[in-house]
Amino acid sequence: MPPQTSFQTKRSWRDLLFDARVRGWAAQVLTLAVLAYVVFFLASNAATNMRALGISSGFGFLGQEASFDISMTLVDYDLTDTHAKVFLVGALNTLLVSVLGILAATALGILIGIGRLSDNWLVAKLSLAYVEVFRNLPLLFQILFWYGLVLLWPKVRDSIAIGNSVFINNRGIEIPRLVFEEGSGLVGGALLIGLIVAYGVRRWAHRLHDQEGKTVPGLPLVMIAIAVGLPLLVALVLQFPWSYDLPVRKGFNYKGGISIPTSLVALWFSLTVYTGAFIAEIVRSGIAAVAPGQSEAAASLGLRSGMTMRLVVLPQALRVIVPPLISQYLNLTKNSSLAVAIGYPDLVNVFSGTSLNQTGQAIEVILMTMAFYLAISLTISLGMNIYNTRVAMKGGAPR
Repeated sequence: MPPQTSFQTKRSWRDLLFDARVRGWAAQVLTLAVLAYVVFFLASNAATNMRALGISSGFGFLGQEASFDISMTLVDYDLTDTHAKVFLVGALNTLLVSVLGILAATALGILIGIGRLSDNWLVAKLSLAYVEVFRNLPLLFQILFWYGLVLLWPKVRDSIAIGNSVFINNRGIEIPRLVFEEGSGLVGGALLIGLIVAYGVRRWAHRLHDQEGKTVPGLPLVMIAIAVGLPLLVALVLQFPWSYDLPVRKGFNYKGGISIPTSLVALWFSLTVYTGAFIAEIVRSGIAAVAPGQSEAAASLGLRSGMTMRLVVLPQALRVIVPPLISQYLNLTKNSSLAVAIGYPDLVNVFSGTSLNQTGQAIEVILMTMAFYLAISLTISLGMNIYNTRVAMKGGAPR
């Protein structure tokens, strides 16, 4: 084989230079190198400035005593606990209002979205007014507005009593606390087994219908009887192993029970009505995307409008609804950080606020807070994407 000439060698290098794949890899490597340099420069600059100011780095501050009180905690907490416990308390409070907001906003959004398409003129117009008002007002304004209204509730001594067990005042809502006694774990285990068995019955009934065309009469009632009946039977045998700790007014406050602070009520309600307006439009557009022939076919089979919506329209609309719904869930979770405006002790308030001011570890505190919100957002996205895969249309045109 004759040796390559210099002209052939130069031509091969020229071909390599103009190869699209080589240029693509080179661009990516260069981009990564620039990003690495920027990160190194920022980290080095921050470390130098911190040393000059005498600020120590690291996460050792998490073991230091916090020495400040938190108005609402879902776990035991006192002044001697560490900043790591403060992070846990704030994270749980954030998760609490986020989960409650997602559940309530979803239910409200579905109702308003269906109401937007109602044949009843008044229902349709009221639904439209709700959407247009609440989605066009800034969320922070709504939080402050509802918090102001909540503070107008009666004082503690004039609390509104509901059945001598629930009391509403301008400090919050006092409700009974369920106290689990010996044997309550068996009831919980029976409930879990009942739910698993009910789910298995549902899968079996659907498989029977798909393979043999047979239906199980009263399937929902059978599932409810299994899921509720088994733990109820165990509770009866154990003579209901739980009791209630009722709130009782002593002096200027209530003792016992569970106290739901006004900040939580106002924040939860604000997040619900604000996000519910966006979800309503998502639901409306998803239902409108279903071909009218589907409803007409269901009506020809004798299905009432409610059953048509629940069994025919909504299952198909979910394929359109779920993707933008994910964004609204993420927005609600991140918007919960506005709780700092009304003093609700979420993660941003107690950890990125009080703990940061006490320790001065701004970089570490902010990184931990960012990591928490990122983890929650990715978890919500993963769960909803899995659900979206299950309800997505199989076959047909590629998506």
